[in-house]
Amino acid sequence: MLDHPNEIHALFHGAPQTTEFKKLRKRLVRHTREAIEQYGMIEPGGKWLVCLSGGKDSYTLLALLYELQWRGLLPVELLACNLDQGQPGFPATVLPGFLEKMGVPHRIEYQDTYSIVMDKVPQGRTFCSLCSRLRRGILYRIAREEGCSAVVLGHHRDDILETFFMNLFHGARLATMPPKLLNEEKDLFVYRPLAHVAEEDCEKFSKAMNYPIIPCDLCGSQDGLQRQQVKQILDGWERNSPGRRQVMFRALMNARPSHLLDPKLFDFAGLRREG
Repeated sequence: MLDHPNEIHALFHGAPQTTEFKKLRKRLVRHTREAIEQYGMIEPGGKWLVCLSGGKDSYTLLALLYELQWRGLLPVELLACNLDQGQPGFPATVLPGFLEKMGVPHRIEYQDTYSIVMDKVPQGRTFCSLCSRLRRGILYRIAREEGCSAVVLGHHRDDILETFFMNLFHGARLATMPPKLLNEEKDLFVYRPLAHVAEEDCEKFSKAMNYPIIPCDLCGSQDGLQRQQVKQILDGWERNSPGRRQVMFRALMNARPSHLLDPKLFDFAGLRREG
């Protein structure tokens, strides 16, 4: 990886030159490229709205997409977008300042969804579901206004696994976040290029690059969230059997409808003996 200041994007200026970091960066680029190619995310003339929360995952996503674009492996236009949802104490100047400094084309949108969530969600209940629906609708609108073909999110492998187990434990269904999704109106794709990337690698990368992390104060302070409970379970399994997360993730890529119980996916009634 050539890291001459004139040959890389500003997002990688000051990158550590240690062997450990170079291996991490190479692994992240490889996993991101694999997901983009495997799930067919590139289309001619594409323009991606890259959604930034200011967390470790979205910073990692932005940097990796720009590296792939710089390498000629991502022939799409990138537009970064941050949605300021009006949370008290949200540092509204951090992301605009960072993106301007990095020379990244961007759009900052202010919509006070915080007040709506606080008004509609009963005390003691979690905010995530309503907050997510409101945020998604706004991002779809912005994508259309900007002429984008896809909304790009920073969900990683661990998010996908946690969502699978949340659906399993609480939703009575086998489902998770897909790496590629067509919205209900069928005019926008939703992509998750970090689908193969481990959360631990995102954390290591963003910390090494010293990106200005913004915590999610809206939902991150709530105790007992279902996702936090699932994360604790997965953490325990990983401690007892290192590598188990990756094994479970690979299982999501190796589904066998004939060995499950859903007659809508497999014609059990139509099975016939031969002879």
